[in-house]
Amino acid sequence: MVRPAKKRTVAKPPKISGLKPIGVPGKLLDKIPLSIDEYEAIRLSDYEGLGHKAAAEEMHISRPTFTRLLQSDHHKNAQVIVDVKDLILEGGNYSFARVLVRCLDCQTVSDIGTEHGTDNSCPECHSQNILCLNNEFQPDHCNRRGQCRGRKF
Repeated sequence: MVRPAKKRTVAKPPKISGLKPIGVPGKLLDKIPLSIDEYEAIRLSDYEGLGHKAAAEEMHISRPTFTRLLQSDHHKNAQVIVDVKDLILEGGNYSFARVLVRCLDCQTVSDIGTEHGTDNSCPECHSQNILCLNNEFQPDHCNRRGQCRGRKF
């Protein structure tokens, strides 16, 4: 019997939901899905420079599992570059540890901690026109008013 997959911890959501090559219409491109946990593996290892053991601890997974995620990630990124494909960030077995919001007026991306509630405004320009990026990847993350679930009001 296969053991159920353990949720991976992702420090914060990606700032974008995909990447497309310049000059090629999207409808002509094959899409390569990159899971959010694969994104986190490459962020921790290649961007933050953490070793596999430390990065695996950050994600609350084993080092061999982290290494497999990173290998899959590297293969998909190579396909995107060599075969000229559209990279789509979606899916995976994960939960976010932090909340990230984007102001739709000034385009600032802000890390607002572990939750947001009634004060849904941009920390930079104080606009109320903000988008919770966590909700972009986990649609049930926020309620209809844009407030993160689990917060007591």
